[in-house]
Amino acid sequence: MGLTLYQRGDIWHVRGTVAGQRIRQSTGVGHKGQADAIRMRIEGEALERHSLGRNASLTFAQAALTYMESGGEVRFLAPILAYFGPAKRLVDVDNDAVNRCAAKLYPDAAPATINRQVITPIGAVINMAADDGLCPPRRLKRRKVPQGRTRWLTPAEAEALIGAADARLRVLLHLLLGTGMRTGEMLKLDVADLDLEAREAFVAETKNNRARRVLFPLRSKRALAAYSLPELGRAFRTPKGKPYVIRENGGGQIADAFNKARDAAKLDASVTPHVCRHTWATWFWAHNKDLVALMAHGGWETPKVALDYTKLAPASLARDLMDHGWDLRLDTKLTQEPAEAVPNQLKAINI
Repeated sequence: MGLTLYQRGDIWHVRGTVAGQRIRQSTGVGHKGQADAIRMRIEGEALERHSLGRNASLTFAQAALTYMESGGEVRFLAPILAYFGPAKRLVDVDNDAVNRCAAKLYPDAAPATINRQVITPIGAVINMAADDGLCPPRRLKRRKVPQGRTRWLTPAEAEALIGAADARLRVLLHLLLGTGMRTGEMLKLDVADLDLEAREAFVAETKNNRARRVLFPLRSKRALAAYSLPELGRAFRTPKGKPYVIRENGGGQIADAFNKARDAAKLDASVTPHVCRHTWATWFWAHNKDLVALMAHGGWETPKVALDYTKLAPASLARDLMDHGWDLRLDTKLTQEPAEAVPNQLKAINI
């Protein structure tokens, strides 16, 4: 039968029957052309509900709960669930809804952040529901990410940053630069996870839930040995002696101290704690040229992601690293202390 328009006062309404559903509602507009477009949309939604049956009422929150209970990645879903609320139908979460969600939650975020924190988690929920036959499959449009140069630190810049850091941050920087761990991974380490003799750290809690062991160079060992580690529990604590509160999207836990050291070292604002991970990957590649080892130590599951973290560096980087006391070579015996003295430039910062 379909829907027809009728006017009540200045506002157009629709009424009729579609696929056995009796419908009578206002379009909310006084322009007949706009009202007719709304009429067609209401008809289309009614037909979709009829074709999908009970699944038409499935909410995003319900689909997300199923996704999480099935072991799906929960990171970033909390703010999305709060934005959509309990009643948002899954079939209504289209590209327009996703864009509005991104604009509300992360108004100043870069395209890569929107892809990672909004589009990827929403898409994962939709894909699982579609695989289960609970909603039509659809493809969410990802933001185009500019292929610009990502920041990394030269050995001289790292030296300036370390020299400007307080004692607490200094040891953290040596571990970030020497191992490539994410900030959150490092701050979750227990004292028992650190083996100074083997120069090895066991990273139990990782982003992809795959534990790994990472090696650190002699310079990082010296920094750890000079630091007063607690006897038990979390290895690194706040100035008040409390374990750090681990937040998603790490780095924020040490941001104030890091930014203060960065500014004192006269480095630009693009230098963040996560830049240390890009720096380590670039340094590690300069010394080893071993993709399998890069993926294993960095915790990356695909070669593309691992190589994305390594940046174009001058051929002199490997030698420059050695001159600054950073030996990330895997073919050296990590348990054997070298005979050479500490480089002069390191004595000033007590390493």
